[in-house]
Amino acid sequence: MFKLVLICAVIGMAVALPVSDESKAQVISRKDDVRADGFDASLETDNKISRAESGDEKGNIHGSFSWISPEGELIEVKYVADENGYQPVSASLPVAPPIPEAIQRSLEWIAVNAPKLDRKN
Repeated sequence: MFKLVLICAVIGMAVALPVSDESKAQVISRKDDVRADGFDASLETDNKISRAESGDEKGNIHGSFSWISPEGELIEVKYVADENGYQPVSASLPVAPPIPEAIQRSLEWIAVNAPKLDRKN
């Protein structure tokens, strides 16, 4: 009897969970323009996913993409991809904490007082 109640409870919880099937999102708008001097592309879906980017003949790309997180927050990332690499910018990206003052002083001391190595081969 206990097993039957447990199985019914698990099935009831599974049915009660909200299901969001992202694979069924519909495209609202899409634009692709490829030219000899670069490209422009954009995409927007009905579940608030979007992207837009443009590039030039040198391979430099500027763009952005966004979506709604499971918590309901708008996540937006803007980026540049060029000879300096991929450079994303977003308020949602983690930021490294500052270096503690004692560690910073230690690094400065080491830089000034590092022993000089005499390398003779």
